[in-house]
Amino acid sequence: MKNILISRTDNLGDVVLTFPMAAYLKKHFQGSRILFLGKKYTADLIKACNSIDEFISREDLIRDPDILRLKNIEAVIFVYPDKKIAKICKQNDISIRIGTSHRIFHWFYTNKRINFSRKKSNLHEAQLNFKLLKGIGIKEIPSTESLGELLDVSPKIDIPESIKSDLEHARKKIILHPKSKGSAREWPLENYFFLAQKLISAGYTPVITGTKEEGDKIRKEQNNFFSLPELIDLTGKVSLGELISVISKSEGLIACSTGPLHIASALGVNTIGFYPPIKPMHAGRWKPLGKLSTVLSLDKECTDCSKGGNCACIESLRVEQVFTIIEKWDTKND
Repeated sequence: MKNILISRTDNLGDVVLTFPMAAYLKKHFQGSRILFLGKKYTADLIKACNSIDEFISREDLIRDPDILRLKNIEAVIFVYPDKKIAKICKQNDISIRIGTSHRIFHWFYTNKRINFSRKKSNLHEAQLNFKLLKGIGIKEIPSTESLGELLDVSPKIDIPESIKSDLEHARKKIILHPKSKGSAREWPLENYFFLAQKLISAGYTPVITGTKEEGDKIRKEQNNFFSLPELIDLTGKVSLGELISVISKSEGLIACSTGPLHIASALGVNTIGFYPPIKPMHAGRWKPLGKLSTVLSLDKECTDCSKGGNCACIESLRVEQVFTIIEKWDTKND
């Protein structure tokens, strides 16, 4: 098999957890080309994965479905079900089209339907992706440790000159990424503020990342955050590709279960991730795969925040716990 398309048209963390599949397929089918279909906003991340030969934008494909005809794709794996893309792939006569049997539209547009449930499984998200490879005769489900070893990500875009000087002169940079666009249970913002104070006192440089909207929200909720001395504010100031470069040159990243946490882990950067114990949002399903990742979560069964709202379990995780872990990291600039 020479040309294989992986389709994962959702968000950053989900995309990172699909990278091991790309690396595995490339090794399994020697000489193969791995193409990856994703949302346009994930392009810089997908291009940073050295196991992927070509990125295809979902938006471009919908605008021009004939894009696929010149690619000679033999198999497509719908890791994330996407009705429009599934229909286009069938129209382009891709011979092997693999998807979960749990989507009705897959019965019209795929010809290899794999029966498994993500929601009820105890496997990690990256392992669950491998269930779909049964459609091309692969039955192995690697361990999370093995999957972590398959991650091969490196920055491809330079840090912009407007912020490069500040970052180069900063000592022991620790990225704090407090927000998640509502996709995860978040550690309280005041905890990040107190952590930033402790980091500054200990000679670290906190770097705050997020979108412009997230930066505005931080200012509204904790208006003295950006007044801290030595703190570097990058909210709304870097593209995704630039953020990958910034993360790669930091000593660590602190966040809840969100894209930048998985990106940092894939880059081989120290990370601390906050997770609720509630399934299926728990660390067992969504923890980062990198060797330098630490997960903080209460060891208990809890469903109190299953319908949304604040998570008492995450709120109970103390600043001192996080700071103690950071102190044990071997930092690059010491």
